[in-house]
Amino acid sequence: MVLNRDSIRNGIVQEIAEEGERLGLIRRLSLEERIASRKKTLAARPPGVNDVWVFGYGSLMWNPAFHHVDRLRGRIYGYHRAFCLKTFIGRGSPDKPGLVLGLDYGGSCQGIAFRVDPGNLEEELDVVWSREMVADGYCPTWVTMHTERGPVPAITFVMNRTYERYVKGLPQETIARMIAEAEGRIGRCAEYLENTVQSLDELGIADGPMHRLLVQVRELEHIGND
Repeated sequence: MVLNRDSIRNGIVQEIAEEGERLGLIRRLSLEERIASRKKTLAARPPGVNDVWVFGYGSLMWNPAFHHVDRLRGRIYGYHRAFCLKTFIGRGSPDKPGLVLGLDYGGSCQGIAFRVDPGNLEEELDVVWSREMVADGYCPTWVTMHTERGPVPAITFVMNRTYERYVKGLPQETIARMIAEAEGRIGRCAEYLENTVQSLDELGIADGPMHRLLVQVRELEHIGND
């Protein structure tokens, strides 16, 4: 399945979420709830800030899927990238759930931010919200991104720790096994990790927790194919 701007606007993420809701796996946010969340987030824009940037730390880095007019590397503090959100449909299944990334508290995180096309701000943010806020897994949050141009305010999606699919403290071996085995409507969970690591390489992060996790996943995949 191709996840891009057109497929998101055509409702593919909502279709996947509806399937999860029918199975009792998630509670899908309504259109009205998504709109209210987006408006609340924009209303909280820091004073004097005109441009809207979206900070990506996972799939948004390598597949933003919305129209943007600039991109910028940066680091935020107070959060770190972690496989802490269980997925039963998109990158996993009810029998073999996968894991996707969230921003959890503590540490710092390097990523890529995209400046949303100001001529179509509402429309492009609707694409972002339709993708990221399909349920209550994330909390849209303004953060300060530290970049070569100086501090830049940006919206990012922080893990909602009260969400029922939030997982914390899983052993590294369990995380690697779940990623190695999971596949869903959007694709393999391992592919999600591979693309994330490739983006980190482009940021100049040649060795880190995600790289070491990918080594473990590939070893498990090799064992599984023997």
